[in-house]
Amino acid sequence: MPYRTIAALATILVAAAASFAAPAKGRTGGYAVVVSAEAMKDPNWATVAAALAAKHSAKTITYEGDVNSCLPALRKMMPRRACFVARPLEAGRDFVVHINRLTRKLDDDPYTDVLWGILTGYRPADAMRIVREAGPLVIRRACGGTGVNLDLFESGKWFSEGKAGVYCIKQPGGKAEKKTGGPADSTKSIVAYLNNERPDLFVTSGHATEHDWQLGYSYRNGQFVCGNGMLFGQDLRRRLFLIDSPNPKVYLAAGNCLIGRIDDTSSMALGWLGSGGAVQMVGYTVSTWFGAMGWGARDRLLDLPGRHDLAEAFYFSNQDIVYRLHKEFPKAAEVEFDRFNIETDKRLMGACAAKLGYKKFDAQAKKHMGLLWDRDTVAFYGDPAYDARLAARELPVSTELTEAGGTWTLTVRAKEDCKLKKPLAMLLPKRIGPAKVSEGRDLEAVITDDFIMLPGITELKAGQTKKLIFTVEAATTKPRPE
Repeated sequence: MPYRTIAALATILVAAAASFAAPAKGRTGGYAVVVSAEAMKDPNWATVAAALAAKHSAKTITYEGDVNSCLPALRKMMPRRACFVARPLEAGRDFVVHINRLTRKLDDDPYTDVLWGILTGYRPADAMRIVREAGPLVIRRACGGTGVNLDLFESGKWFSEGKAGVYCIKQPGGKAEKKTGGPADSTKSIVAYLNNERPDLFVTSGHATEHDWQLGYSYRNGQFVCGNGMLFGQDLRRRLFLIDSPNPKVYLAAGNCLIGRIDDTSSMALGWLGSGGAVQMVGYTVSTWFGAMGWGARDRLLDLPGRHDLAEAFYFSNQDIVYRLHKEFPKAAEVEFDRFNIETDKRLMGACAAKLGYKKFDAQAKKHMGLLWDRDTVAFYGDPAYDARLAARELPVSTELTEAGGTWTLTVRAKEDCKLKKPLAMLLPKRIGPAKVSEGRDLEAVITDDFIMLPGITELKAGQTKKLIFTVEAATTKPRPE
């Protein structure tokens, strides 16, 4: 529907549970809707929370004051997924950082214990539109303001942020073709693609702030701006083009600074969740310089197409960061930075390095600080149970998990030679207790109560098979010590 009609939804927010599709098949473990008591005093936002709870047969957790106060209730429930419903000015950077941190504290391991998302919007109707999207979304068409492997999709187009007039296009049934001679100011072309071609995925990088995205990284180009929940392209002549792209899509701002931070009602994230049509968005709430979290989510979504949906790609990118911190920097793996405003405090990086005991910002300090920086600061907006992934296809590597008599076997098979950028990972079908490995210790498996990750597998030969066999004790929900 055109964006101008979305506002009308604000007057018809009440929806029965029957209006929504059942949760996707195979999704287990419970769902929590978490919302502030203040938001619940607003009838429109209370209705959004109720509709989301009805959609997933979820339990609603209402908290007073700071979002961290919901931790005891989450520990008691131990859901597989949690969605934090928030009015736009509740969903700032501190909110995102708190959620990243508190969701690692539900039990006694250092990993995130729940797949989470933040449901917000410029107006309640924007959030309700996301609730109403049943999914799944099969990602077949892609668009980007940075390079994307278009051969993974049925069709798509990306526009170069590095060279004026360069773009790449793939037509249905064809191959991706890189071309030159496009307009040096690509603003109108990108807006037209979003409005007319209905891409399922939009990927960006390059310069950005909370309030704009600059289409050119190393040359002058237009920009995207936002106001009142609406996105606009603004070209070099300062002409505005409304982005009215209501088809459900996911937006992965893999490398943009600050674009995921909501600091006021003109923030870009609210525009993407409004007239941009995004039902899910991943974006940094800080200036990004290390890039592990954003590009890691991109890799997990695209490198083994169809294996993970975007919520899982985001989740496992974060778990990989936690693993790397504990493996490489065990004595300071859980340090938490207090501030992230390097745009206004030029001494902050030095202060962070000093907090970790480094006297200079060398490669080791950069890796340690970068992992900590990315771990807590990237936002996931949308319903974490919404399934948006690339179309299923035969992959070079597969996993099979079986259980018999308390013994679990994970079998990894390679159909062809493959190198893995990121460790293989999978959610477990149910929450389990502590695991004891009897075969496959070389896989360096991380086995938590609800997922497995295999950092020890980086390369496989065609026909190669590896097995992880383990037994488990009774499930436990022992909380982490404060």
